Amino acid sequence: MTGEPTPLQQIRDRLALSVGENAVFDGWTVKAVEAAAASYDVDPAKARLAFGKEPAAMVEAYVGAVDAAMAEAFPPERIEAMKIRDRITELLWFRFETMLAAREAVRTGLAILARPDNALRGMKLGWRTADRIWRLAGDSATDFNHYTKRLTLGAVYSSTLLVWLDDQSEGLAATRAFLDRRIAGVMRFEKWKAQWRNNEIRRPSLARFIGRLRYPPG
Repeated sequence: MTGEPTPLQQIRDRLALSVGENAVFDGWTVKAVEAAAASYDVDPAKARLAFGKEPAAMVEAYVGAVDAAMAEAFPPERIEAMKIRDRITELLWFRFETMLAAREAVRTGLAILARPDNALRGMKLGWRTADRIWRLAGDSATDFNHYTKRLTLGAVYSSTLLVWLDDQSEGLAATRAFLDRRIAGVMRFEKWKAQWRNNEIRRPSLARFIGRLRYPPG
């Protein structure tokens, strides 16, 4: 069971977005943590204890805070009013808008997570975010489709993130256009999968395959 967050977890959750924004100037360092603590009138000693000194842990806390903000911004009543395509698009777009103030820190954060000693942590964070987005969008799949959806969305998010990092267009128009194209591709793929699963003729059948082995066509 998940209990109430500890005081240090509460501090981490409260400051994480600000730590990312300060990391633009101070890097993913204790200095960024102290600057965030000062802006929220939090004891800097407690803030340092909450985040530690490991840059990858600070990046992870920031990603978790973006996840939490996304979930808060899209309660069930807002999500239910949207089509599935719009749900995924708007959830991703919210992330890009939320992270804009920390864009250069996101760039360095990705480099930190790409290091060999942090690669597993980075993959877990990417999977967790994709899973959070699909769950918020209402996905309840538990079969193999559960995994393919998250892998596909992770690829869309990571490729769009690269465009976003260098996007200087007004209102991030280039990022939005790229995201819309990628989401359109995902929706076509999901439609094809649904049609394939529902087609009894095309769907592989173990019993039919064994039957053909026993009784080959004459």
